[in-house]
Amino acid sequence: MENYKKTKIVEKPCPHPFTDLPPDIIEMKVKDGSKIRNLMGYAISKMELDSVRQILFTGSGKAVSKTITCVEIMKRRLKELHQITKVLFKQIEEIWEPIVPEAGLDALTVKRNIPAICVLLSKDALDPQEPGYQAPGSFDGFWIKTLKAESQGQMKRKQGGGRGASSTGKHPRSAGGASGEPCAKS
Repeated sequence: MENYKKTKIVEKPCPHPFTDLPPDIIEMKVKDGSKIRNLMGYAISKMELDSVRQILFTGSGKAVSKTITCVEIMKRRLKELHQITKVLFKQIEEIWEPIVPEAGLDALTVKRNIPAICVLLSKDALDPQEPGYQAPGSFDGFWIKTLKAESQGQMKRKQGGGRGASSTGKHPRSAGGASGEPCAKS
């Protein structure tokens, strides 16, 4: 590939995984270079309006993590949002041209599947049976359970019985005293 340079990237259009959305829904297309502050300023101002009931965040490739960050900020700012998340792959075509056209090399077309995410946030209740659904406030319940489980695990470790509790180990020094001298053989 050292004899080629990438000249064009073409994203193949893929249908939205949400089929029953209103035509005037606000879609936030998050790109890798998008500024979160700008995205969130616009999205939050729109969602604070009573007339706007839903918003769709989409991102692909390197923008997936930024899309998730935007959704989580939105859920923290505006409580009681229902969420449905869909993960999919989007196909892109990269066109590679030869650096030296006289070398007799042909142009290459490389097709790649990149990860993409679509997250629908709604003020109105969504179908809880839909795969990827998260109810409002389920985030807090998850973390309360997780933190409780972690604190119980730490209590067990403090009581002993975990790794390093025995006086014999794989290394001879771990069986000896604090002086670091090997144990005498009997």
